[in-house]
Amino acid sequence: MTTPSSPSFLAADALAGRTAVVTGGSSGIGLATVQVLLACGAAVALCGRDGARLDRAVTQLRQEFPRARLFAQRCDVLDAASVQAFASASQAALGPASMLVNNAGQGRVSTFADTADQAWVDELQLKFFSVIHPTRAFLPQLAAERQRLGDAAITCANSLLARQPEPHMVATSAARAGVLNLVRSMAAEFAPQGVRVNGILIGLVESGQWRRRFDARDDTSQDWAAWSGQLASDKHIPLGRLGLPLEAARALVFLSSPFASYTTGSHIDISGGLSRHA
Repeated sequence: MTTPSSPSFLAADALAGRTAVVTGGSSGIGLATVQVLLACGAAVALCGRDGARLDRAVTQLRQEFPRARLFAQRCDVLDAASVQAFASASQAALGPASMLVNNAGQGRVSTFADTADQAWVDELQLKFFSVIHPTRAFLPQLAAERQRLGDAAITCANSLLARQPEPHMVATSAARAGVLNLVRSMAAEFAPQGVRVNGILIGLVESGQWRRRFDARDDTSQDWAAWSGQLASDKHIPLGRLGLPLEAARALVFLSSPFASYTTGSHIDISGGLSRHA
């Protein structure tokens, strides 16, 4: 029986012969997505901005998947030239991509009152261009692979904030809503080329941020299970726990794969029931 901690949820060869690209693939949900893709037989190119962290991720992945076809390159998704160089290098190493997972990006904690103009610019630039630059760079490969394989897809990791904004994350909430709209627009525009575009909306998922808050907890007698369970209760998450990066990764891989071949312009809710929207 497949457990939440196991990366394999499709057959080991389900994605054999396909190449996937994951931005922000060196940690968290991005790294989990790479693990799921490799477990399902895909060749994977990943990138990250932090070279040392990327090297550590590659070392881990090669230990877990010694026979996998894997390529990694340091890349800043906000630099169009850097992304184009990554696209060219990954194609040379693994062949053209049929799956692109746009995962780079992080949240900004701030209210309207304390968000300066430059902070708005930085947040909007990060959320939009972390999708725009990789999509521009890889779209020709995806369109060509769709002709060869019959399916190609772009999938974007987004947040529940896109539909359920929080006042303490005003800039991120607004930017996330814009990305949700962008996904729908690209889905309509790319449909004639046969390239699908979808996204996931993530709620509270275990991350380094939550682990650091756990380490700084007032009640040190609480273990992680008790502390995170209380957090889930305080946040009114019906499933009573935080999500795992692997659970978000599986949704990203499903939408990227031919198993979702008639799905485009859609979003899967990965929030443990936290969403108040149908």
